[in-house]
Amino acid sequence: MGAITLLSGCGVLKPYTPPRPPAEGPLTFYVSPDGDDDRDGLSEATAWRTLDRADQVPFRPGDRLRLKGGARFPGGLTIGAGDAGSAPKPVVIDSYGTGRATIAPRGSAGIAVYNTAGVEIRNLAIVGDAKAQGSADGISFFNDLPGGKRLNHVRITGVDVSRFQNGIRLGAGPKSSGFGDIRISDSAVHHNQDAGLVTYGPQFKAKDPRYAHEKLTITRVKAYGNPGDPTADDRNTGSGIVLGSVRGSTVQQSLSYDNGAKSSARAKEGPEGIWTYDSTRVVIQNNKAYRNRTGSRVDGGGFGLDNNVSSSVLQYNLSYGNDGAGFLVYSGEPSNAHKDNVVRFNYSWDDARKLSWYGGIVAFGDLLRNLEIYHNTVILRSSGADRPPALRLRNGMSEVAVRNNIFVTNGAPVVDSDTNYTQGLVRLQGNDYFSTGDWKVQWGKTRYSDLDAWRKRAGQELLGTVLTGSTADPCLAGAVAPVTDAAGATPLVSQCADQLEGAVTLQAVGVNPGQVDYFGARLSTAPSAGAAQPRAEE
Repeated sequence: MGAITLLSGCGVLKPYTPPRPPAEGPLTFYVSPDGDDDRDGLSEATAWRTLDRADQVPFRPGDRLRLKGGARFPGGLTIGAGDAGSAPKPVVIDSYGTGRATIAPRGSAGIAVYNTAGVEIRNLAIVGDAKAQGSADGISFFNDLPGGKRLNHVRITGVDVSRFQNGIRLGAGPKSSGFGDIRISDSAVHHNQDAGLVTYGPQFKAKDPRYAHEKLTITRVKAYGNPGDPTADDRNTGSGIVLGSVRGSTVQQSLSYDNGAKSSARAKEGPEGIWTYDSTRVVIQNNKAYRNRTGSRVDGGGFGLDNNVSSSVLQYNLSYGNDGAGFLVYSGEPSNAHKDNVVRFNYSWDDARKLSWYGGIVAFGDLLRNLEIYHNTVILRSSGADRPPALRLRNGMSEVAVRNNIFVTNGAPVVDSDTNYTQGLVRLQGNDYFSTGDWKVQWGKTRYSDLDAWRKRAGQELLGTVLTGSTADPCLAGAVAPVTDAAGATPLVSQCADQLEGAVTLQAVGVNPGQVDYFGARLSTAPSAGAAQPRAEE
C-alpha cells in the first residue's frame, strides 16, 4: 500500500512493491490476526495477517482495506503518491465485524498520507507508545508537491487517536498547498503530547496571503487530556484543536477540555482549547471548552482568534473554568491582517482562573481592527486581591464595537481597559454591567465607580445623545452558583432579560446579528443584553 513512507515530511522509497492481484475494478482487502500473508487478502477467509503485508500493495480508486474489529495490529500504514484515490472513488481504510480495529505502531505514525488524497479513514482506534508520543502523529496528511497543487477529499470519522505527538495533523510544505474538501467528525483525539488536532501551512505573508487548506469541517470531535510538552520552550503545546493556514473552515459541536496541564513553564506562547491563526473565514460555533490549562504565564484559555485571522466568527460557544481567557482575540504582529472578526452569543463562566491579567472576553493587539463583540454573557467570580475583569481591553485596536453584552463580576472591574479609548476607536453601547460587590470600571488610568461618571468623562455608553447600557441585576444563577454541567448553560440564562433596559438595536447601527441566540431560538425584534434573548413572538 504505497511506495512512500512519510517520515518528518520526507519520502522514503520502499525496496519492493508486489503487484496487485489480477482482478479488475476496485478491490477490498482484509486483515485479521487469524490470516496469512501468503494468501490474496481478498476475503475474510483469505485475509492477510499483518499491516506490513497490506502496506506493500498499491491502492487504486475505490479500493478498501478492512481490519478485523476488536483486533490489535502492530505497525502502521502509509499511503503515498503511488496510491491513487479520488473524490468519487476514495481509498477507504476501516474496520469490519464487531467493534473497532486498533492500529498500534511502535515509535512511528499510525496512518501517514503523503502527496495524495481521496482517502477516507473510518472506525479505527490508533494508539501510539512512549516513543510515538514524542515524535510521530496518529493520522498525518502532508503535501509538499510543487506548484501549489491542492489535494482534495479527506474524510476522517469515528476514530479514537491517542498517545502520539499530535493526534491528527494536516500540513503543507513551505512552497506547497495542502488539502481541500476535508471532513473530520465523530472522533476523539486525547492524551497526545502537543495537540489533539492541528493544521498548519507555509509562513503567512500579509501582503500576499495564501492558505494551505480550504473547505475544512470539524464536527463532534472530542479533544481532551492533551497535556503539552514541558520541554518545548520554543512553541505552544497542549492545545485541543488548532487551525492554522485554513480558508473556509467550520468547527462545530465539539469539546475541548483538560488540555495543556504540562505545557512548558518557560514558553512564550501557550495552549488554548480551540483556536485559529493565519486563517480566514473560520466559523467556530456550538462548542464547549473547559478546564484547559497552561504551564506558563500566558494563554490557557477556551477559544481564540490569534495572529492574522480575518472574516471569522466565534459564536454560540460555552467556555468555563479555563486558566486563561474564555474568548481571546489577539494580534501580536503589526501585519494589518487581523480584521473583520465577530464574537457573539457566547457564554464565559469563571475563566481566567489562573491568569488574572486576562478576563472572560479579552481583545488587544497591534493593528487589530474592525472587531464586533455583541450579545455575550460573561460571569467572573474570583477570590484574592488581583481579580480578572469580565471584559479586558488592551492597546493597539481600532474600529471595535462592544454591544449588548452582560458583564458580571463579584467586585472586580466589570471592564478593564489599559487604554483610554475614545468612541472613535472602541465603542461600548447597550451592555449590562453588574457586580455583586463594589461596582467599578477601569478605563485607562481612571477608575469609575458609577456608570454615569464613566459616560460623562469617557464618552462611552452613548448612542448619539441617547444614554445606553445599564447596571441592573441580570438575574443569573451562575453569578452565585457554580456551573457543573458541561452539556448546558442553564445557570447562565437571565431570568429577567425582558426587564433589562439600555440595549441597542443592532440593525440600526449597521450590524446583522443573525437569526438565533445561543440556544437556537429565533431573535426577538426587541433586543436585550446577553447571549439568551427574549423569545420572538410566533
